[in-house]
Formats: sequence, C-alpha cells, structure tokens
Amino acid sequence: MRAPAPADFTSRLHGPALAARVGPALGVCFAVCFVTGLLSHYAQQPSQPVPFPTSPAWGYRFTQGLHVVTGTVAVPLLLVKLWTVYPRLFHRPPRGLGRLLVTALERLSVLVLVASAVFMLATGLANSAQWYPWSFSFRTTHYAVAWVAVGSLVLHVAVKLAVVRAELGRPLEHEERASVLSRRGLLRTTWLAAGVAALATAGSAVPWLRDVSVLGVRSGDGPQDLPVNKSAVAAGVTATATAPDWALTVRHGDRSARLTREDLLALEQRTEELPIACVEGWSASGTWTGVRVRDLLDLVDAPRGSEVVVRSLQESGPYRTTVLQAGFAEDDRTLVALALDGEPLALDHGFPARLIAPNRPGVLQTKWLDRLEVAT
Repeated sequence: MRAPAPADFTSRLHGPALAARVGPALGVCFAVCFVTGLLSHYAQQPSQPVPFPTSPAWGYRFTQGLHVVTGTVAVPLLLVKLWTVYPRLFHRPPRGLGRLLVTALERLSVLVLVASAVFMLATGLANSAQWYPWSFSFRTTHYAVAWVAVGSLVLHVAVKLAVVRAELGRPLEHEERASVLSRRGLLRTTWLAAGVAALATAGSAVPWLRDVSVLGVRSGDGPQDLPVNKSAVAAGVTATATAPDWALTVRHGDRSARLTREDLLALEQRTEELPIACVEGWSASGTWTGVRVRDLLDLVDAPRGSEVVVRSLQESGPYRTTVLQAGFAEDDRTLVALALDGEPLALDHGFPARLIAPNRPGVLQTKWLDRLEVAT
C-alpha cells in the first residue's frame, strides 16, 4: 500500500483558495483570544505595576465572555483550515540542501502552530466545562502555550502572506475540478458553523441568549439564581461558616477589629448591582448588599491606597488567600456582601460574608471570609 501523492487529492476543496479565506478569520479569533487571555491573566496577578481598572464593572465579564466565544468559534475554523491544507503533508521535499532546510523549518513551524492551537482549544474548552483530566496547572500552562501559539502564528502569516494576498485577489472558483461541494458552499457552511458555535456558547455571558446557547456551561441556575463553581461542601467550610462564633477579623498592624455577622449588619449597608464573571466564560449579575470594604478599613485606621490580603475559611486551594489591590479596596462599590437580591447569602454563595468588587475575576471574589489584613 503506497502513501498518498498530491495528485490523489482531486477535490477543489483542498488548496490555498479556501485556506486563504478561512485563515484570516481564524487568525482574528486567535488574536482576540490572546489579548483577552492576557487581560485575564494580568487581572489575577497579585502584583500589578499598572493597576487593573475597577470600571466598567462589566469589563471582565465582557472580555472573558469574548475570550470563550472566540475560542469556541475557532474550533470549526481550525478544522476547515486543516482540511484544506492537509494534502501538503504528502508533498515530497525538494532536492538541494538549502531548499530542503527551508521546507523542513516551514513544516516544523506549522507542526508547532497546529499542536499549540489544538492544545489551546482543547484545554480551553475543558476548562470551560471545569473538566481537568491532567495534573499540570491549567492557568500557567495555558498562558505559556499561548505565547508559543501566537509566535508560531505570526511566523506562519509572515511566510504565507504573499500566497494569501494572491489568492484573495483571484475568484474563489478559478479552477474547474470535480467536487461534491463547491468552494463557495464549504465557505458558507464554515461561516454558518462558526456563527452557530458563537450563538451556542454566548449565553453563558449573555443572559437573554441562555435558552438557545446549548453549549453554555452555566445556565444561570443555582442558589438565589446565580451559578456556583465551588460549593461549601467542596470547600470544606460547612461547619466553620455556620459556626455561631464566626467573626470577620480586620487587621492593620497592631490594630484589629473582630466583627460578628450581627456587628456587620449594624454598620451602614450599601447595595450594588455587580456581576460575577468567571474565567470559564460564564457570568451573571446580582444585587449585593453589605458593608463597604473602605468603611471596614477605616475601623483600623488603614491608610488610603492600601492593599488588602483577603483570607477565606476554605481549607485549601490556590485562591484561599487573594490580594485586593488598592484601587478595588478604595472603590465605593467593593463590599463585604451579606445579602444577595434582598436575601441573606446562601451558604454556597459565601455565607456568612463574601467579597464582591467591580470588574474582578470571579475566582478573586472570595467567599466565606475569615480575615481582611492590610498589607504592610
């Protein structure tokens, strides 16, 4: 049985004509994913040389929803792109050391691009579904491979730019080869599949699309009509969060205050409409009522512009302790929330008290608060 030769691929659906038209759309998806992914990664950094903005309150909700939607749209685009060009794998290398070396380097760059693209899309979709069949850190690995994918993409575009320009300047059906489906038909099907993928995913971030977004991993269901990523049982806090002696400790140097839930309810209450927006791409808005973090810091004479270390009752996990940067600590909308939509917080939403701040990743909206400590 012989290996296929280029002449064996007679369909007009293979070749640069379609690849040149699908490729730019795929490149745009990867560029949007890369930029929004960088924003998400930076927003989760404890140290931020340039402060992450607190406004608009829905900013992270928009960028992370866009990240997941464009990543999902990239799946059918990548499949079609690979279909159009895979016969090139069977082209024999040219003769001559120089030309052979150039061809080998080009194919190696394509291999790196395809491998990193598949890795990014596969692990990104798994993360959206909160399925982690691997032992490595998703966040750090996804971030590192993103640079590899974008670097190889830029190199690929530089190598193929002349071919893309030439093909885009020619009619799509400029060759007469038999095919069950025309190039134009495949291209239309590709755009339709990309649109369906976007519509089927966007409901995780756009509430009025939830009834049609069958791929949306969060429908909005959950206690108090808000989804939950980690329950109190999973966090191991059911006993400590409901203990009658629970109190929130606020500390600055040698000054501290210990506030029970009743003490917190006796302070001035504020109400804010703020979204919970998670790295998996889902988001939902709620009406939160509680005490301004700045008011609590004033109880211990914390200076303006202070960062705050936030600690949770949960027993373990990378986000048990987070840093609330100064911009968020000073924002009037940042609350130690005690109620959601006029009802006391459900246990799975952080009872007896949780942090809620504008334009902040959901993993940093710490639940089951134990301590606020001003960084010194």
